Amino acid sequence: MVDFHIQTDSDIPASKQLFDQIQFAIASRQYPPGHRLPSTRQLAMITKLHRNTISKVYRQLEETGLVESQAGSGIYVKAQGHEGGTQLGSPILTKYPSASKLVQQSLDQLLTEGFTLTQARELFLAEIDWRLRCSARVLVTVPQGDLGAGELMVKELEQSLGIPVQLVPMEQLSEVLDRTHSGTVVTSRYFIGKAEEMAAPKSVRVIPIDIYDYAKEIEAVTKLPKDSCLGVVSLSKGILNVAEILFHSLRGDDILVMTAQATDPHRVNAVVRTSQTIFCDGASYEIVKEAVLEERDQLIRHPEIIRCENYIGIKSINLLKRELGLG
Repeated sequence: MVDFHIQTDSDIPASKQLFDQIQFAIASRQYPPGHRLPSTRQLAMITKLHRNTISKVYRQLEETGLVESQAGSGIYVKAQGHEGGTQLGSPILTKYPSASKLVQQSLDQLLTEGFTLTQARELFLAEIDWRLRCSARVLVTVPQGDLGAGELMVKELEQSLGIPVQLVPMEQLSEVLDRTHSGTVVTSRYFIGKAEEMAAPKSVRVIPIDIYDYAKEIEAVTKLPKDSCLGVVSLSKGILNVAEILFHSLRGDDILVMTAQATDPHRVNAVVRTSQTIFCDGASYEIVKEAVLEERDQLIRHPEIIRCENYIGIKSINLLKRELGLG
């Protein structure tokens, strides 16, 4: 059960706090696809919010495409259609969905038993050709306003997959897809609805990735002394916004949270001068260390720097490798 925290006396509306916490739980796979969300009654008991407020939040989540309502059953995290291996673009396998599933399961089994793709190609030519076409071009897409999140994804995916990955602003995705005949679009669950809307008509699949759940970092926040100053530095403006709301919901005014994009040196230096503890992503770590060195003469005590190693969850990386036929 995800532990929700709502600061009712905050300037941030309670519905916004709850929406962001549930959205984060889905994006970090604490609530995986198919998971049933708590009923409005259960969530009202946990958060002390009115059930109408919770219903409003659930409607907003449904509008974003993250959850779906099943009559008489409840609200469920929506599976995006490609997490079990379903593919777009092959007319034969689309026409015979049961055959498609059988081919995919058989191919995975052959790979597990040591067959190469070349050997399996004689048996499953259409399936293998499809996987090779999709892995030939991987596009990461995020909104223009948070390209930093996309840069983190690209860096980790290229390192893990061993293939080139292209970053495309979501506002340009439709135009780019018009010029490509095959490929795979990868994005966070935060943006999956918009990406699907543009990619589906062009028979290009979209694979959602789960972000790291930051459980260790969140636990560390709960243990900070009252009146501590916590700094958060990231390439991603979206990460900073979510972190600020999550930590506020968790601790309220007990701690001060300062954030800075790694591309803003003046703000980073201010975070270094003020904070006792600083969280940063891998791409920002050296920037924060350099800022500490620059400010060392002004610091009574150097802040503790906690490096968050991953942005993408390990399980999500492994799933993507399997979907692309890379492992």
